[in-house]
Amino acid sequence: MKSSGNLGDVFSAHGDSNDLAVIDFSHDANPRETSYVKLTEGCNSLARGLKRSGFKKGSRIGILALNRLEFLEVLFGSMRAGCVPVLINAKLPFKQVQYIISDANAQIVFGDENLRKLCSSQTRYISFDNGNYSDFKDHGPFESYQPNSDDIAEQPYTSGSTGYPKGVLLHHFGQRWMIDRLVESRSLVPEDCGIISAPLYHKNALLAVKSALQAAGRIVLLPKFDVRKYIKYIEKYKITMLTGVPTMYALMLQQEKLISTTDISSVRSISMGSAPASEVLLDQLQDRFPDARINLNYGITEGGPILFSWKHPDGLERPRTTVGFPIDGVEITLEDGPNEYQGILKVRSPGVMLGYHNLPEATKRDLKDGWLNTGDILRRDEHGWYYFIGRADDMFVTGGENIYPGDVEAMLERHEDIMQAVVVPAPNILKAHVPHAFIVVKEGSNLNEKLVKEYALKNAPPYAHPRRVFIMEHLPLSGTNKIDRRKLLEIASKAAEKDGTA
Repeated sequence: MKSSGNLGDVFSAHGDSNDLAVIDFSHDANPRETSYVKLTEGCNSLARGLKRSGFKKGSRIGILALNRLEFLEVLFGSMRAGCVPVLINAKLPFKQVQYIISDANAQIVFGDENLRKLCSSQTRYISFDNGNYSDFKDHGPFESYQPNSDDIAEQPYTSGSTGYPKGVLLHHFGQRWMIDRLVESRSLVPEDCGIISAPLYHKNALLAVKSALQAAGRIVLLPKFDVRKYIKYIEKYKITMLTGVPTMYALMLQQEKLISTTDISSVRSISMGSAPASEVLLDQLQDRFPDARINLNYGITEGGPILFSWKHPDGLERPRTTVGFPIDGVEITLEDGPNEYQGILKVRSPGVMLGYHNLPEATKRDLKDGWLNTGDILRRDEHGWYYFIGRADDMFVTGGENIYPGDVEAMLERHEDIMQAVVVPAPNILKAHVPHAFIVVKEGSNLNEKLVKEYALKNAPPYAHPRRVFIMEHLPLSGTNKIDRRKLLEIASKAAEKDGTA
């Protein structure tokens, strides 16, 4: 089958194959196995249904669901019809879901029946869990829309952690370019099988699916992360690629008995993103998966989202904590930093967004002459490898000194017993703000708040040491699988108020 350049045709080169494409566990007791030809038929019948119902090029099509086969059918089918899928975070409250539907002018929403309550009664809602979805489809062949260079392919939304979510306009050409680079730089092959439990409305998970399908591989879709099932499926389906966040891997390592009795030798690649990872976590993970290559990722929705390759053009060994070397075709500068090797990341590439939906001022602020201001601070070493430091707007002042949480977190995570650390500012009567730390420690560790403070005072300037240390089993995550700093800020603020230091 010939590709049209449409993002919905990302697997069309083998779309008529009977090889297995998707194993869907949305109905846990009855997993569904779908071949490429059946996936193609599902996408085409959805596209025909949209056309039959009068939807045209550019029409916004909402998707409100956990991971399942139908999510992919609506995603790819909408794009094949020239429509624009709008990916809605299923963990958002009613008000923000309504905002996204209204902002995007989504005329129809497809989704899980139990998520219908997040939509108003005026929204046309097609449930995946009854006959409405199958009735909407129109079975038969379909010729995909051939997009122009600036036609919008999909419209994900930012997390909205600092306000209302923003619609990100990603175009067909840029996304196909990005996936081509990803398949090449990660050496994906048809024999690969990935397991996806991160939500598909999150760009990293979605890109993992698209790249695996383009490479003619297989994907196992889980509606949510269940640590014991996740580990068992590695053996059952001979999973070769894992993708997730540090918290997820930390939870896996706690299942020591299960991992030790499960065959996980098929895993060759472990991808970790959305938050920094400690050396302790990386060491423990490497011990459990000795034959796997562990790679840290950096991505931003507005950037496509992936900017870095796991490979160096000179074949240099990849350092443990780097997020990679720029993909060929990605231009990068570091600005407003202490030197030329550290600063706020700005990027230009074919994969960068065209802008924010209905937000010309925000687009003008963040996107100038094709250069995207990410707002993230990165560092570059002498070999061109890049390292994530933190968000520029996470910086706070204590007693006149600038504190970048990422620097303090990296210092704490160098402790042999600390697997993860997050630092946030807590209000303080004398200093305006002071650092509070939230940490996850290695299983069996006797580390306590006093010992962590002593370690910090020995390894960092006194003003940067955390005044309170909270030891947690795991760190809270937001709807996009990032550390929920807002939640931790609330905890730190309440603790300061209770202590009388706020």
